[in-house]
Amino acid sequence: MTETHGNKDTLITLYKKGEDSYTKISYPVRYGVYSEIRTRDAILHFNLNQEIIRAVGRTRQWIHPNEWLKHTRGDDWVYYSNGGYAGVFEATGEYYLPNLQYPTNAIIGGKPFKEPAVKHLTDAWHQTLLEIRESVNGAPSPVGRFLEQACANTPGILVKRARRLFEISGGRVTVMPPDARHVDYDIIPLTISQGCLYKCRFCRIKTDQPFALKTRDEITQQVLALKKLYNKDIANYNSVFLGEHDALAAGGDLIVFAAEQSLEILGLDRSNLGGSNLFLFGSVDSLLNTGPELFDRLNRLFSHTYINIGLESADQETLDKLGKPITVAKVEQAFETIQAINHRYPNIEVTSNFIMDERLPAGHYPSFLRLVREKFSHDKPKGTIYLSPLTIDRPSREMVFEFNRLKVLSRLPTFLYIIQRL
Repeated sequence: MTETHGNKDTLITLYKKGEDSYTKISYPVRYGVYSEIRTRDAILHFNLNQEIIRAVGRTRQWIHPNEWLKHTRGDDWVYYSNGGYAGVFEATGEYYLPNLQYPTNAIIGGKPFKEPAVKHLTDAWHQTLLEIRESVNGAPSPVGRFLEQACANTPGILVKRARRLFEISGGRVTVMPPDARHVDYDIIPLTISQGCLYKCRFCRIKTDQPFALKTRDEITQQVLALKKLYNKDIANYNSVFLGEHDALAAGGDLIVFAAEQSLEILGLDRSNLGGSNLFLFGSVDSLLNTGPELFDRLNRLFSHTYINIGLESADQETLDKLGKPITVAKVEQAFETIQAINHRYPNIEVTSNFIMDERLPAGHYPSFLRLVREKFSHDKPKGTIYLSPLTIDRPSREMVFEFNRLKVLSRLPTFLYIIQRL
């Protein structure tokens, strides 16, 4: 039940109800149930564990009133900028652009964390919270308890909880599937395999460890530990990411087991948000080795399943330069398989990644267009293509122009892949 307490300087609202489904819209939308503190200088949002999840400045120095900071489970701050709305939506499929504190492959975006107002909020939010607690001393019991618990969730405590998440998962999620944008990257990571089938030279994200599967007991223990860690705020999640870099190679039985454990123990389909979502990565070989039985089962289990496949290129010279140990014939076969799955299963979308760079062999982009344009007589609504720049943390006007050219020519939805960690 929503409760409000306040004075002319500070308004505290407990258990506000946001939207119950993720949507694409050009103004800020909040999801699930959260608590809010509104002062003259800032707005702070807290989850059901009274951990900070969002912050917005209200001073004249704040960059834009519709832009905000998000605090992630991995203890990162992400600044969401509108970037001119239409341009950002065309590039990413979302109305707001995530700006990150760490190097990534983004070729658009600014440097909001260098702005004094943004830096002040990320550095001083907890001190502000302590001052608020003192200023409303004697508040009614529910508000007082909320403030005590929120103040107890210090930056140091949040660091420890992030480390505990990494410990449960066997390491930090260094890259989330691009399709996780559909749920604002609010995913629970469940590791069912580690490593990947390929050790491509170009990849800065994946590990060198051999591909290995988790046991069913290890998966169940992970799920139970995740439920304990997320605690009350588990009610604000309806999506799970099966990691690590090629969960599709784990095989249908283990994937379905992990999916069913997530639905049953974490209650993904009983959350404050409607529906349930599954995200995972796959490789060309794991896709080609997967029979229809798995897709039949996932199509029944989840409201939406997103499987992201790294194709990278349909040009052999480019594949060789990238150190990706597959042939063009396999890439083309995988692409055809993706189209068939997307056509057959209404609740499954298989998406694919291709790389972008200014120094690729001459055959890369023509071969890309043969797949995404010449094979189709009209535009398709499913089978999103993500173009991933190889450059790290270097905005490039030329790359933006090249992306826009490819997007216009593609008959599949085509967006930039901005690599984000959890």
